[in-house]
Amino acid sequence: MSLSRRLAALSALAAIAVIAGCTATPGSSAPTSTAAPSTAATPDGSDDDFDGAILDEGRMFAVVTYGSSTCVPRVDTVTAEGQKVAVTLVDGDEATACTADYAPRASVGAFPEGVDPTAEITLDVTYGDLVDDVDLDGDASFTGVPGSSTEYAPSAGWIDDGALVLLTWGSSSCPPVVESLEGSGATGTVTFTTDDTQVCTMDMAPRATILAFGDDAVSDDAFTLTMVGSGLDGTVEVRG
Repeated sequence: MSLSRRLAALSALAAIAVIAGCTATPGSSAPTSTAAPSTAATPDGSDDDFDGAILDEGRMFAVVTYGSSTCVPRVDTVTAEGQKVAVTLVDGDEATACTADYAPRASVGAFPEGVDPTAEITLDVTYGDLVDDVDLDGDASFTGVPGSSTEYAPSAGWIDDGALVLLTWGSSSCPPVVESLEGSGATGTVTFTTDDTQVCTMDMAPRATILAFGDDAVSDDAFTLTMVGSGLDGTVEVRG
């Protein structure tokens, strides 16, 4: 099942939960949240399926998992033997409270020196008891070299039909918040919420945002994404 269809199914499940809450008897308290699913992490039951993309002109990668949107797994270790890259994901601080939603999350890491982003790469991903491999198509136009310094430019890569990971750089405490998304054919526009009153840390960190247009809404051939708002105005070519 594609990511876009998974998101649609998850939205349907959320709607069912809301309807169920609305049937509470008079005088009772409707639930304000639902518990995270304990089984069947995705609607088709393929909770051990990961997606991925190559980012930052071939210097970095993203691995997509499913769970609480506020508790994104972090990349713990990355090693490589040729074009096979072993990635271990771990959860963050156990004391952190996680929302009970269920969403795709992108964890970002850097390729080790020696990996060639212009050729096919296989990510062997381990996340707790889940193990899966993700095949990433190389791109001859990548100009970055794994192990070299980033240029802090936005980049994006396809992870599924109509769905992509957008990498931007900025404060780790103020990730971009999507206000609207529209796209057709070879172009799309994402508008981010702009909040000038928000207090942000002064670090410069990679922030990964998943955008899903729909299976047949856009073309993955020479696609251009326009970014608007939150100081991210500009365009980026989606690769992969």
